[in-house]
Amino acid sequence: MSATPADRRASWFKGVLDLLVLASLTGGESYGYEIAKSLDAAGFGRIKGGTLYPVLNRLEEAELVAAEFRAAEKGPGRRYYTLTDAGRAVLKEQGAQWLAFDASVRELLAEGGVA
Repeated sequence: MSATPADRRASWFKGVLDLLVLASLTGGESYGYEIAKSLDAAGFGRIKGGTLYPVLNRLEEAELVAAEFRAAEKGPGRRYYTLTDAGRAVLKEQGAQWLAFDASVRELLAEGGVA
């Protein structure tokens, strides 16, 4: 049985989510909900916390992002994430690799009459 289009899209998204999270932090610090909103606004759909927060934790453990908890006057505190220099380097390197991969896929699909 073949994967559904939604399954394929989820698989592709999972493969690039770390990179997208790093890219979402290039404009400055942000917290989980805002990162999820920016990815949704970019067309990736709603990202659940159970998907996003393990990615943020993994990126923090790898020292690609730094995190700081801040108490709020009203409501719960928030954990703010900032891209580190190592994170910027990984984003640049892996971003270039992704773009090369994307170009190869596009070229082959165009040869196959898809685009």
